[in-house]
Amino acid sequence: MNPYKTFFQDPVYSGDTMLELIPQREPMVMVDQFFGVDGCHSFSGLTVTAENLFCCDGIFTEEGVIEHFAQSAAARIGFLFVQNNETVPIGFIGAVSKFSIYTYPRVGSELWTVVSIIQEVGNITLARVKSWVGDELIAESDLKIYLNK
Repeated sequence: MNPYKTFFQDPVYSGDTMLELIPQREPMVMVDQFFGVDGCHSFSGLTVTAENLFCCDGIFTEEGVIEHFAQSAAARIGFLFVQNNETVPIGFIGAVSKFSIYTYPRVGSELWTVVSIIQEVGNITLARVKSWVGDELIAESDLKIYLNK
């Protein structure tokens, strides 16, 4: 069961407007919706398409899920900086740990992803990221992110 499903209603950013929040450009864009921030949580989404760079035989690969996680974290940071009329900084993933994938999403799946901030110290953020398809948890991981600001 996805305890956050009520947050995935009306995206604040979607389609090409997502490019305001993240530095990636096609074909590397792995988030197509951003639903906002609530406390230490942010909410993003991706509809998996057959044209996606990380789709193979109708399956969204582990590498794609990890890139989606990283871009979901980037979208959160971008959103917060845009809200404060500040330039969006470039971030780097310092570590991916405790990654688990339970089900591989298929073409047509809608990933609903929650980035939960565990700790922020200076320019380093530790986040827990979880992604669902419907009510099924499909993957989760911890990310360590460094902001170059």
